[in-house]
Amino acid sequence: MIPASSLQRIADDVVLGRDVRLGAFLNLYGCTIGDECMIGAFVEIQRDVTVGPRCRIQSHTFICSGVTLEAEVFVGHGVMFINDRHPSVSATLRGTWKMERTLVCTGATLGSGALIMGGVKIGAGATVGAGAVVLHDVAPGEIVAGVPARVLPRKA
Repeated sequence: MIPASSLQRIADDVVLGRDVRLGAFLNLYGCTIGDECMIGAFVEIQRDVTVGPRCRIQSHTFICSGVTLEAEVFVGHGVMFINDRHPSVSATLRGTWKMERTLVCTGATLGSGALIMGGVKIGAGATVGAGAVVLHDVAPGEIVAGVPARVLPRKA
């Protein structure tokens, strides 16, 4: 049996709150994880990410630099965050990388396989459907789904 510590890469500069539960095969570096969070297996959380208290991050999720999750955010399996809308390795564009910060507000739910573009704000209590591609802000309490994500009408 492989010791749990060898299945996790947790950098010295990671701040873990109390009662945090961590899955196997993690990469955590330069981030802050709030109290009572649960992070599933095969998750990477990069430098300059803040995860608020009581968040749940499911397996195979990637959270890049510049993302803030407030309290009680649910992140489904395989959610990907992007922090640069115009990535390039071109010699003529070198140095044009610009990190765009993302905020996911309290109580939001991100469905499995969602892709969250940099520079957006997902409002409190909003729901992003599975597989949605979020290119623009989502208002508090809104439900969005699709590619690109669009607001779904509320049922009466």
